[in-house]
Amino acid sequence: MELREPASDKATPDWRPVKRVRAFEEVVAQIEEQIATGRLRAGDKLPGERALAAALGVSRPSVREAMRVLEAMGVLVANTGSGPEAGAILAGSAGPALTGVLGLHLGLANFAVDDVVETRLLIESWAVEAAARHASAADLARLRDIVDAMEAPELSAQRFNEHDTEFHTVIAEMSGNALVATFMRALRDTVRRHQQRAVAELGPDTAALRADHRAILAAIEAHDSRAAADAVATHLRRAYPNVARVQN
Repeated sequence: MELREPASDKATPDWRPVKRVRAFEEVVAQIEEQIATGRLRAGDKLPGERALAAALGVSRPSVREAMRVLEAMGVLVANTGSGPEAGAILAGSAGPALTGVLGLHLGLANFAVDDVVETRLLIESWAVEAAARHASAADLARLRDIVDAMEAPELSAQRFNEHDTEFHTVIAEMSGNALVATFMRALRDTVRRHQQRAVAELGPDTAALRADHRAILAAIEAHDSRAAADAVATHLRRAYPNVARVQN
């Protein structure tokens, strides 16, 4: 009996030339791998420049460049000087590093306003529900201060946008989920650009937006998760009436 290959709808592999990786990029990749596998943890000190170059089989300038990249990303903290205390140490908090990387990718991707606003609705609806469930007195006082600042007479559009961004970011922090808060902080610049456009389109009268913030705050103060999520949705629909995905 003749054996035949079974029929398959599987697509044919689409092979493309492999990009040549520069040496310092491979150093960065190897350090990232050690972190991902748990072999390197926050507070660990990396080998010295000479030892690391020898271990990886690259030049010291390549290691130096990799260290600069990782330090700029917030992954490493460099101790200057010489002796046993000198050298690069893994940052104790992933927040700043992750925020920087996410912010860079978001900025480079130049996402459409529809994508940004829909993502905000998904994240903020969940975050404000969580914030309403366990907001502390200090959390509420912080939000009240922001809302009060937005009521200042002759407030410029720029300052209004800054307070607006802070208000929504603080709610994400109040959710208690560190990753959600980090993601919202990374979204901050993208959110601010779209907010500036939205406020400009609504004109100089921001009374409706200020009322929305008061409604969100009131729902959080009442620990009413459902009302808080509804208030956030109403606010975003008002601010972005041309974004069809958030109007339903």
